[in-house]
Amino acid sequence: MLLNVRLESLTYVMFTGLVQSLSEVADVIVEPPGMRLVIRESQLAAMAKVGDSIALNGCCLTVVRIDGEQLAFQAGAETLSRTNLGELKPGDFVNVEQSLRVGDPIGGHCVMGHIDAVGTVDARRDSGEWCTMWFRAPATQLAQMASKGSVAVDGVSLTLVDIEAGRFSVALIPHTLSATTLGRRKTGDKVNIETDVLAKYVQAHLRSCDT
Repeated sequence: MLLNVRLESLTYVMFTGLVQSLSEVADVIVEPPGMRLVIRESQLAAMAKVGDSIALNGCCLTVVRIDGEQLAFQAGAETLSRTNLGELKPGDFVNVEQSLRVGDPIGGHCVMGHIDAVGTVDARRDSGEWCTMWFRAPATQLAQMASKGSVAVDGVSLTLVDIEAGRFSVALIPHTLSATTLGRRKTGDKVNIETDVLAKYVQAHLRSCDT
């Protein structure tokens, strides 16, 4: 039996780390053991549909309701324990990116929307409109990083500059600072970290070779 599939209609649950909008949190509703996040984004609401996968601060979530210019998402206990989404409140902003579709250009790197760890801003060094930012991260994730490699912080695709014991740095251009949450981050703030999926596969392969 032949299977007739329209490839252009398929959706990969994958992202590029190129933030499409900086959207305001309209409401946070407690729904034990999780919560419902409502964001205000008129352009996205006009084109999205219930069931779509959209990344908020790099975390892949499912649209559960669209009401005018607002989109609602549900985050469970596991998601809240492993990301910074549980700290959001109305008036905060989140980085938003729709999942890739077949044929879409990949301008950042392959981001899966699965947060590996929550890190913290360790230092921020501004130089005019530019900024070098350091983040604290667990050793497990630091082992998957290399200078000039890729990392996603709050869903933003970034190039690693330096990796030291317990932390790593990135250089942020003026556009990234103005178009994403990173421009608002200060020392001590929590951020979502996802390491490069290729680094994870290489690490897993090397471990298997040692056994």
